Amino acid sequence: MPFPFGPLAFAFAAVSLNPAGGEVLHHTRDPHPEDPQHGAYDDHGFDRPIHFPDAPDGSRLLTADLHTHSVFSDGQVWPSVRVEEADRDGIDALAFTEHLEHQPKAADIPHPDRNRAYQVASDVAEAQGIDAVMLINGAEISRGMPPGHVNAVFLEDANAVLTDDAGDAIGAANAQGAFVFWNHPNWLPQAPDGVAKITPFHIDLIGKGQLHGVEVANGTLDAYSEDALGIALDYGLTILATSDIHGLIDWTHDGGHGGHRPLTIVLADERSPERLKQGLFDGRTVAWINDDLIGRAENVEQVVRACLQLEPTGYLPSSSVMQVTLHNDCPLAFTLQNEGERTFHNVSDVVRVERYDDLALQVRMNDEVSTLALDVTALNTQIRPREHLRLTLQSDISRFEQP
Repeated sequence: MPFPFGPLAFAFAAVSLNPAGGEVLHHTRDPHPEDPQHGAYDDHGFDRPIHFPDAPDGSRLLTADLHTHSVFSDGQVWPSVRVEEADRDGIDALAFTEHLEHQPKAADIPHPDRNRAYQVASDVAEAQGIDAVMLINGAEISRGMPPGHVNAVFLEDANAVLTDDAGDAIGAANAQGAFVFWNHPNWLPQAPDGVAKITPFHIDLIGKGQLHGVEVANGTLDAYSEDALGIALDYGLTILATSDIHGLIDWTHDGGHGGHRPLTIVLADERSPERLKQGLFDGRTVAWINDDLIGRAENVEQVVRACLQLEPTGYLPSSSVMQVTLHNDCPLAFTLQNEGERTFHNVSDVVRVERYDDLALQVRMNDEVSTLALDVTALNTQIRPREHLRLTLQSDISRFEQP
C-alpha cells in the first residue's frame, strides 16, 4: 500500500422471463466449458476463475495484475501466496512490484537482492507445477511528488533501478526495456484533493518515451480516477487497473464469492509474455474494476463484443415480438440501456445481465427485416470521463417468419 513518510512519501442476479408466463428463470452458463487451464469452480462452488473469450478481431483478452506486494516490502504474505491466488483466480499474468525504497520488514527479512520476491515466486511456481500464470519481475519506485510512485515491469534486474535520483531510476528501468507506469495519481497523500494532476516532470518523461502508462483504477484505494483517464487520453498513455494488493485477495476483494481484484485486460496477438508486453506498449488495454470497463473506445468495444451475443429464437405466437437470448460469456455483469427504435416487450429500457449468464428479451419488431439490431449504451463502461460506449448488437433473423 502507498505510505506517507518524509521526502519519499509515496499508493440483481440476471434473470429471464418465461415467454409463456411470469415464471422467473435463471440461466447460469458454464464459464469454462472447454477450458482445461483452470477448474471451473472453487471450493465454495463459485465460478471463481476468470475467463474472457477472444475478441472479434482475433485478439486474446489476457488479464494481468501488474502491481502487487509481499513481505519483501510492505505486503502481508509470502510470494508463494501471490502465485497460488493468481492461479485460483485464473489470471494470465502477475507482476511482483515490491517497493524499492520502503522496506519496513528489513530487520526480519533482510534481502539486499530486490529481485528476491520474484525469484521465490518463480521457484514455488515451478515446484508446484503452476505454469498457467505468467510471472513478471518488477519494482515500485516510491518517491514524493513528482513523480510519485512509478512501477516498472518486465525488469531484468530490479537492483539497478535502486538509485538516489528518481529520474535516474526511471531511466535505468527504461534501459532494461521495462514498461513504466504512474501509480495511483489520485492517492490523497500526494493529491490531497483526490484529483490526479500531471506535472512538468511527468510530461518530460512522456516526451522522452520513459513513461508509458497510468493507473486509472487501484484496488488498495478501491477507486477509479476519471482525471487519470483524462490524462491517459490526453497524453497517449496506456490505461491500467491493478490490485496493489498487500493482504489477501479473498479478504480484500471477496475472491471466490463473486468478487475479483482490479485487473488490466490486454488485447494481445497470442498468450505469451512477449505479446502481453507488446500489447501494453501499444496501449491495447482496458481497465477492469468491479463491473466497470475503462479504456479507449476501440479497445472497450472489442471486449464488450467478445462478451455479449444475441441469439434470436423465434417470434411469440401470433405476434411480431421476437424472442431473443442475450448471452454474457464474461466474468462481469453488464448494464445496458436500449437507445434504439426497437423497444422491449418484457423489461424496461435498462437491463442487466449477470456474469456468465443469459437474459431473455422480447423485442417488438413491428416490421419484417432480416437483421435484428439493438442500439445500446453500455452503462458500465467509460471511454472518456463520464462518457459510455454506444454500440449496435446485431443478429440475423432471416430464417424466422412473422406469424
